[in-house]
Amino acid sequence: MATPLHLEKLPKSLELVFSDDHAKLRYLDQRYLPNECRMVETEDWHDVCDAIAVLGVRGAPAIGIAGASAIAMWVENQAVIIDDNDFSEALQLVANDVIAVRPTAVNLKWAVDRTVAYALDLLDNGCPFEQMGSKVCSFVQELAANDESCNRAIGAAGAAVIPGDAKILTHCNAGSLATYFYGTALGVIYCAAEQGKVQRVYADETRPLGQGARLTVWELAQVGVPTTLICDNMAASLMAKGEIDCVVVGADRITSNGDTANKIGTYGVAILAKHHGIPFYVAAPSSTFDFALKTGNEIPIEQRADCEVLPEPIAGVDIYNPAFDVTPAELITAIITEKGVFAPSELSKLKELL
Repeated sequence: MATPLHLEKLPKSLELVFSDDHAKLRYLDQRYLPNECRMVETEDWHDVCDAIAVLGVRGAPAIGIAGASAIAMWVENQAVIIDDNDFSEALQLVANDVIAVRPTAVNLKWAVDRTVAYALDLLDNGCPFEQMGSKVCSFVQELAANDESCNRAIGAAGAAVIPGDAKILTHCNAGSLATYFYGTALGVIYCAAEQGKVQRVYADETRPLGQGARLTVWELAQVGVPTTLICDNMAASLMAKGEIDCVVVGADRITSNGDTANKIGTYGVAILAKHHGIPFYVAAPSSTFDFALKTGNEIPIEQRADCEVLPEPIAGVDIYNPAFDVTPAELITAIITEKGVFAPSELSKLKELL
């Protein structure tokens, strides 16, 4: 029996707005969820970088759009134009600063590079500087709209592999909050739920910052999907009891062999799923693939601040706080994309499609 969802209750995670010759980014500051839906507006591209760094905006597709928005905002609001060469050099410096904020999620570089290329193409084709800002903003708005379309296609492709009456485990937040709208891993769940295939979703809390506890369960509850929050160390016991039918997670970077970087703890969940014979699915758009890298060993892993793990330091205690880990391809059943569902061994077919 189909489950009616209330997607209208989910706010857009971010949106680039252009009006009165000013570009501004309006975003939901996710640090305050689930207690407060705090919307923030800024016209300063530096503020966007700060928001990405502190996880006010987070999720691979969402930070891609935010990074592209930062470029558009610089072009419209803050570019000091002397000549074409100065513009090109300054734009690339800004782009480098934006990309460096979070190095693991390749979507950030993907979106920034495309926005920069579009702006330089306008320049090469003689577009007047006073018109460039609005055109670049329109380009970023199109990227955002395409992200939602892509997520819905991922959802439709993924729903086909979800069994009926499924109990699904997910880790971190790969939902609407992590994208422009709808989500990747949660997009699969939303589409499957609308088809009546989801009995319950179990969401790991996702230490140390609790993206599952603060964001995923809030989002699922808003939409109307039956949801249970569990501590990270409870997944194994649920699997042993036969309470998990499949795992669906998102991704921040996928290499050409199918190795996948995702939020820290994903690797452990994949090992547990393999041991218990449970399908483990990764849902991600094509912008998350980095075919220039052969294996996950080449993925740069972001290291986060000590205070995220231990707010008050203890003398003599060091902190290890990587934001991501890498799940080897052999632990992944299939990767769900907007182009279809592929086993890691079939990614050459996806590369041809792209």
